[in-house]
Amino acid sequence: MSKLDEAEIIRIFQQSFGKKSNFVPEDVEILRMNEVTVLAKSDMLVESTDVPPGMKIKEIARKSMVACVSDFACKGVRPQYATISLAIPRGFSRSKIKELASGFSTASKEFGVKIVGGDVNEGKEIVIDVSMFGISKKIIKRSGAKINDIIITSGPFGYCSAGLKIFLNHLKADSKFTGKCRKYVNRPTPRLEFGLKIANYVSSSMDSSDGLSTTLNEMSRQSRKKFVITKLPTNPEVAGFAETNKIKLTDLVFCGGEEYEIVATVSKHNLIRVRQIAKIHKIPLCEIGYVAKGKNVVFCQENKLIPVKNCGWLHFKS
Repeated sequence: MSKLDEAEIIRIFQQSFGKKSNFVPEDVEILRMNEVTVLAKSDMLVESTDVPPGMKIKEIARKSMVACVSDFACKGVRPQYATISLAIPRGFSRSKIKELASGFSTASKEFGVKIVGGDVNEGKEIVIDVSMFGISKKIIKRSGAKINDIIITSGPFGYCSAGLKIFLNHLKADSKFTGKCRKYVNRPTPRLEFGLKIANYVSSSMDSSDGLSTTLNEMSRQSRKKFVITKLPTNPEVAGFAETNKIKLTDLVFCGGEEYEIVATVSKHNLIRVRQIAKIHKIPLCEIGYVAKGKNVVFCQENKLIPVKNCGWLHFKS
């Protein structure tokens, strides 16, 4: 396992299923059934790798659903139904079970997703596998970026990376910043309504939960275009944390994960409407660069173009 990462394991499975398996490298799976197109997504939360110290059981349940909701959001589609499969330790108390159930119920109402079934099993730790389903005639693909499009994100980056460094590595930060980071880590907000509203205006889109660098590189690869980043999507307090703890700000912004923001490309003409939608939905829109002829992702810093490598989150490697 030491030489394999998550992406390589997925490739092995895809190859074993053959060319007719029709895998699509998208945020959701696309299932065409006669005249109906069903969209599906599965995502797994494992306690030992996905749950930071101090996270409440209700928050664990909610976050397990957030991952799938965010994938639907960036495709401009509302998820309608969900199934949930659980592995729970034998010593799990009745009160903790009730907290989990309450967390799922709250998230179901928050995101408008009806939980219709699932499975329960015994395990050594909490494992939650969520599958969601929706219907749509079309989705926003990762591959549609056009030259001169503007690259946008639905919010700032760096808070989750900073938070995990505070909680796991005990780095220095004031109480206000620590509290803000804890909210980003424990109660992330998928941009569902924003994603639905901008669906007709953006040319490509992808969820950022595996890290901004991963998202940008994948969109660049699928669109066969160069992504030029001219401004980091972050805030001064994140930059201050990086400086205080002698961490590269670019590492916090590009190499994190779990942010659940939408990364999209939009024409200059449609950008006006996207800005209006962002304002209505109180989205802290970040305009971070543009699409150009070429390939790969570069960051323009002090008049130099620095390659942005894929340094996001990968299981078995990160």
